[in-house]
Amino acid sequence: MRAAMAAAEVGDDVLGDDPTVHRLEERVAEILGKEAAVFVPSGTMSNLIAVRVHCRPGDEMICEADAHIYNYEQGGYAQICGVAVRPVQGEWGLIRLDQVEGLVRPNNAHFVRTRLLTLENTHNRGGGRVQPYPLVESLTAWARQSNLRTHLDGARLWNAYVATGISPATWAQHFDTVNVCFSKGLGAPVGSALAGPRDLIAEARRHRKVLGGGMRQAGILAAAALYALDHHIERLAEDHHNAKRLAEGLAHIPFVTVMPIPVETNILLFDIDRAWGSAAAFSAVLKEHGVLINATAPQRLRAVTHLDVTAADVDKALAVLDHVAREHRGK
Repeated sequence: MRAAMAAAEVGDDVLGDDPTVHRLEERVAEILGKEAAVFVPSGTMSNLIAVRVHCRPGDEMICEADAHIYNYEQGGYAQICGVAVRPVQGEWGLIRLDQVEGLVRPNNAHFVRTRLLTLENTHNRGGGRVQPYPLVESLTAWARQSNLRTHLDGARLWNAYVATGISPATWAQHFDTVNVCFSKGLGAPVGSALAGPRDLIAEARRHRKVLGGGMRQAGILAAAALYALDHHIERLAEDHHNAKRLAEGLAHIPFVTVMPIPVETNILLFDIDRAWGSAAAFSAVLKEHGVLINATAPQRLRAVTHLDVTAADVDKALAVLDHVAREHRGK
């Protein structure tokens, strides 16, 4: 990947003449079955731009209550876009059709305008859950019938594809815009892309500029993303296998409870018993022993397998987890 970056042909992408960025954007649009795509520095910016092109100040977006766009993007939809959110509490990231039916506000000056439905696939805080395809079909069909636009936060859409065999374009066909990330499981250092209709992506470029996302010789970064698309998608199956291996091992470690959801991709959620201590304390001791697992709630930790984690690494991590659980309680 670094060799590809060093050899990248570059231009000035702010002026629209970086050939490697062009190739990446064309490739992403082709993979997702969309007319166009725009390369951006991060998934947070990609999601924010999507909200801006779909909504105006005073509009409302519906999303799942644990969605990344609602929890981890600093409320940019409100800070920058003036858009309200109607969160719907799902079950491990999945919302049902009956939960959204009736949520569209009446056409009345007292109310915000309900404008956008956003889904996340795979779902981060849902433990890497894949949105069931029939559920996506029904939710997006309801959105169209309700005159709502649709956006997919598909930062880990590649994982959903590998886990199900359903192509990215098949998932993407149900959404007006789709965000995909190159710096998650694909291992590129920087970047995401927003794909959709040509006119919306042209508008998205304007928003990218005002948000500070215009980059000059960005072909260096685009080359990394192209390398990732060529070499790192199918191998995500290894990450999924390693996450299952980790879950199986954690089941035998004291004070640890793996969440009762299927390990479908590369994210695993587990709780540490209060009798041991807090998740933050557990995470800190793990770090001292060379294992990095983030605490995401007072008792919850989130482990992610990726291309730098081998099956042998999982086994080593399990040995450390067992040692810390047994020997560092209350310390």
